Amino acid sequence: MGRTALLLVLGVILLLYISPVSHWISQSRTAEQDRVELRQLEQENAMLEERKEALMRPETVEREARRLGMVRRGERPLVVENLPKP
Repeated sequence: MGRTALLLVLGVILLLYISPVSHWISQSRTAEQDRVELRQLEQENAMLEERKEALMRPETVEREARRLGMVRRGERPLVVENLPKP
């Protein structure tokens, strides 16, 4: 009778550990996913910081404006078309 009671108590204790252990495992997976996302966001942030600093330079602003087809006052815009090869 005593052994059965001890086994029953041990079984209950084991059942009580199942939920916290499964919760810990799922948190471990989520934490790893969050670390991966954090690394990606840090890389993206570094690229955006570089881009921001580049756009603070006048030559970069002019190059971007010309890429968008803008011209300075007094300049005449010219359109150069690429003709298909025969």
